[in-house]
Amino acid sequence: MRFKRPKLRFALDESVPNAVGRVLEEARHKVIYLNKGDLVPRGSKDQLVAAFAVRNDSILVATDGDMKSIAKGHGITSSLYAKLNLLKLSCPEPAAADRVRMAMTLIEHEWHVSSDAPGRRLFVEIMSAVIRTNR
Repeated sequence: MRFKRPKLRFALDESVPNAVGRVLEEARHKVIYLNKGDLVPRGSKDQLVAAFAVRNDSILVATDGDMKSIAKGHGITSSLYAKLNLLKLSCPEPAAADRVRMAMTLIEHEWHVSSDAPGRRLFVEIMSAVIRTNR
């Protein structure tokens, strides 16, 4: 059976380099750039950015550790974040686009796996030498 590539929607937090968005667009995914400030004001609290991603059925791409805490703590803090899908970039900014490019098939696979199970969500962390998925 051949794997059909999903069409995903990503919301890039304002600190994520635009080059990461271009890599996602090259892979034929929809990208919402939050660094423009027209959808979510620049400097908004992380909770607002996370809520925007959830409400827009987007995978949030973020570099800061606070987003990871929000995504992990969803059961304690708020059921709003229970559906937060997160691609966490924990690698140096200059390497981020290449690391995302190298991880693209894994990200798409994790989306496919998570979308088939009720209550599951995508949580992928890309580091300098490691890519971690949390299921």
